[in-house]
Amino acid sequence: MDGEVEVLKAESGDVFILVEFNLKMARETENRELDPEILLAGVRGVFENPGRGFYLVAKNGDQVVGSLMVTKEWSDWRNADFWWVQSVYVMPAFRKQGVFRKLYETVRKMALAEKDVCGCRLYVEKDNEAAQAAYERRGFRETHYRLFEDSFRGS
Repeated sequence: MDGEVEVLKAESGDVFILVEFNLKMARETENRELDPEILLAGVRGVFENPGRGFYLVAKNGDQVVGSLMVTKEWSDWRNADFWWVQSVYVMPAFRKQGVFRKLYETVRKMALAEKDVCGCRLYVEKDNEAAQAAYERRGFRETHYRLFEDSFRGS
């Protein structure tokens, strides 16, 4: 990296790089081709309705080199929100250089500053051992829950 990575809240001008990163992440981790138009509308939807969540971007100079999205899930058991870390992507040339660490440290600091956030969660592909190891290094632990889905819009 040329300089220090800076983590910022994404702005609407970051929409196209966020779409690009999501397309690459889906190809790389799930061998899936996402519909770019649906994805563009989905990313824009976060900026149009901040209640859905927010994105963070990691910048090296003027270049966005990583990103993630945070959404909220209410837990009635805890009377607080879990923040879900989603759509994590770091450009290959910047991996293993602390970019995800900085992104997640920012999320964690933000979450701890909120009185109604009880923790952070994420899901990861079963076979993505590199990502699992990165998440474990940041303090995430596998839970006893399994994820099930009833998808109404395909796979």
